[in-house]
Amino acid sequence: MSTAPAHFAALSRTELALFLRSKSNLFNVLVIPALIVMGTTTIMKQFDLEGAGLAMGQVMISTSAGIVLVMAMYAPLIGIYVLRREEHVLKRLRTGEVSDVVILAAPAVPMALAALVQFALIAGAVAAIAGLGLPAAPHLVVLGILLGTVLTAAVAALSTAAARTAESAQGISTIGFLLLLLTSGTLVPLETLPGIFGDVLRFFPLTPVIELVRSGWTGRGAGPADTLVRVATLLAWTVLCAEAARRRFRWEPRT
Repeated sequence: MSTAPAHFAALSRTELALFLRSKSNLFNVLVIPALIVMGTTTIMKQFDLEGAGLAMGQVMISTSAGIVLVMAMYAPLIGIYVLRREEHVLKRLRTGEVSDVVILAAPAVPMALAALVQFALIAGAVAAIAGLGLPAAPHLVVLGILLGTVLTAAVAALSTAAARTAESAQGISTIGFLLLLLTSGTLVPLETLPGIFGDVLRFFPLTPVIELVRSGWTGRGAGPADTLVRVATLLAWTVLCAEAARRRFRWEPRT
């Protein structure tokens, strides 16, 4: 293996081992998002889904994608980045041959794997209960989730710039995940909003993930043109956040 993949594999294995040792991590990442998805059904019943041409099962599958990415990946990843920074772990890693990208990507691996597995389980359960069957365009579901994990990691790395300590990281993550959930159609389906608001929110960071997952499951809006716009929007936000994180990410404890 070349140097970068070897470093990434080694650090990822270490991060995964640390993740699996913590029962609190397993509970926060695997249990809490599932409970929130179940509770979200109450919120969705307040909207006229049928009038918007939506079914509860379809909405809950796309909603679970947003909740899992934000709760199981974004929020805990901010805390990990800041804690490793405060403990000088990131600074020590940078003194060796490991690249900055590998240092930041490796901690995201356990959360990304947990998010992918959890989404698959929740989506499968919802589809079975609602009688939805298999997704009409599974490649769009996979594409949305995979690109969503990369975007989420970039946003998490950028968000740490506002966190001075591990304690303050909790507040930053709370603000961040509320903004991501409320502006993406995760908690409020865009189809139920006035036209102009829904149109604008479709170009917010996490919205394309929700729309790709829903289109992949229903087959509606799965044409090349719609898919290209959503993927382009996702990639644009990912590049923007990654570049901003590269410039603003702090590798040493803040004084």
